[in-house]
Amino acid sequence: MLRAIESGTLGRGQHGWLDSHFHFSFADYYNPENINFGVLRVWNDDIVMPDTGFELHPHKDMEIISYVINGELSHGDSMGNKQTLTRGQVQYMSAGTGVWHSEHNWGKDPLRFFQIWIFSDEDGYQPAYGDFRFTWEDRINRWLPVASSTENSASEAPIKIHQDINAYATYLTAGTTLPFEVGSGRQAYLVLAEGKARVGGIELATRDAVEIVEEDVSIEALEDAHIFVIEMAKA
Repeated sequence: MLRAIESGTLGRGQHGWLDSHFHFSFADYYNPENINFGVLRVWNDDIVMPDTGFELHPHKDMEIISYVINGELSHGDSMGNKQTLTRGQVQYMSAGTGVWHSEHNWGKDPLRFFQIWIFSDEDGYQPAYGDFRFTWEDRINRWLPVASSTENSASEAPIKIHQDINAYATYLTAGTTLPFEVGSGRQAYLVLAEGKARVGGIELATRDAVEIVEEDVSIEALEDAHIFVIEMAKA
């Protein structure tokens, strides 16, 4: 089963320094029919203006993945971590028993990134942070494994989180077709970060998404297409 989500139907938060698109209920956007998709609780598409950002704030018992689309994302947290990531790079945080962090754009250009919150499989983990500077070429016309469960030793993904998910990125050049398998008892949420693509016959533009449930799909890049997807157990 496939269900398209057009970008124009997403929740929205505009604050001058921040322009956010919410795939699920968040902040002032509340839709009781759109709280989560499986273990996915938040998928925000954020644009942050230069010299601004999210000041120090807390999280607890969530697995958090941030994927940079453009610009520079500077992270700081109460564990002492300070890092700046750029296009195609990923930071992750197991908030566990509690952690404070900040995210800023100290660069010259607008920062755009996905911030994704995933329910932990258990509460009370020790907080942890990490990041990974993936090589851009490793995702061109192929799936780049980004994250998987700490229990999944077979996955090539270097990031491990406390939940049964598999996250992938790809950048398809125009005209390229790539399959994606979602087997029995599984589902996936796919977001087109940039470009245009056709997923299982559904045409997507930038910021559109599609829910995929127990169905293998073929993805065709109608123009260069930058995609991020998270596959998980069916809810």
